[in-house]
Amino acid sequence: MKRILFSLAAAVAFAQPASAADTLQKEALEYFKPIPSVMPAVKHNAITRPKIELGKMLFMDPRLSSSHLISCNTCHNLGMGGDDNLETSIGHGWAKGPRNAPTALNAVFNIAQFWDGRAEDLKAQAKGPVQAGVEMNNKPEQVVKTLKSMPAYVEHFTKAFPGEKDPVTFDNMAKAIEAFEATLITPASRFDQFLDGDMAAMNATEKEGLKLFMDKGCVTCHAGVNVGGEGYYPFGVVEKPGSDILPEGDKGRFAVTKTADDSYVFRAGPLRNIELTAPYFHSGKVWNLEQAVAIMGESQLGEKLESSDVKAITAFLKTLTGQQPQIVYPILPPSTADTPKPVGMVQ
Repeated sequence: MKRILFSLAAAVAFAQPASAADTLQKEALEYFKPIPSVMPAVKHNAITRPKIELGKMLFMDPRLSSSHLISCNTCHNLGMGGDDNLETSIGHGWAKGPRNAPTALNAVFNIAQFWDGRAEDLKAQAKGPVQAGVEMNNKPEQVVKTLKSMPAYVEHFTKAFPGEKDPVTFDNMAKAIEAFEATLITPASRFDQFLDGDMAAMNATEKEGLKLFMDKGCVTCHAGVNVGGEGYYPFGVVEKPGSDILPEGDKGRFAVTKTADDSYVFRAGPLRNIELTAPYFHSGKVWNLEQAVAIMGESQLGEKLESSDVKAITAFLKTLTGQQPQIVYPILPPSTADTPKPVGMVQ
């Protein structure tokens, strides 16, 4: 008799409609994917432990810059959400960069790198700031000379790129940094836990924000593993923001493609860990996340969002903060008498 009653109860439970949370989770899975708990593969660059360790050293080493003051970590601080929390970064000679520094966290999932997508992958991206005059202001041959001047670096390159006659190259430097950056993923956010079936991982307000995020159309640009970073869109689909937020002189992807339709087009910003990476947008002009959501509503959706909707969407966005990578700062090889001397920041 007990077995019959149990079977009837199970049948009734099975026949009941799915809960609102279950329905929301299934809908969300149509647009988003959880960040994997394992490092993704990188095209044309086999990831090995020696390569990762070398890449971490290079990421942290300011001697890749001509001044010996600026490292990758300067503008992409791994203790601060993977960026520098500045409007735009400060580079060589105290020059102010033209755009807000994107986060290095989860960058491996982006379709391309930089706001305008001019670097096809993390390897290409790693080469850019080293050579940019307003950033690290160095030259490939000087970087190689610097690295070859330190026997410990030569040893690390030989281990990371076995079998190569001359492993210490500018290209291999970029490959090693790419390998390290591929490890900078932030899984297990509360949103990921929700996607994986934990209905209690998000509260009612956050779930309301997720529903609004999908229903309002935010997912048109911000979907996938990185909740963005997968395509290029005009900033101001419906209404362009003012020049205080969208500087007229920066036409975005137009500088890469020279196509008129790409004027003021930018790669959709990935929203993972967004609460850690203020200020917002390529201009870095907005410091408040709720304000950024409201601006997106008007410029991209053509809708002045209700205050309650802005707060709910912002609450959802804060569930995208995942487990931050735990980085043990490397001991860098000491300079030698052959290491090129730094070039002063003041010219």
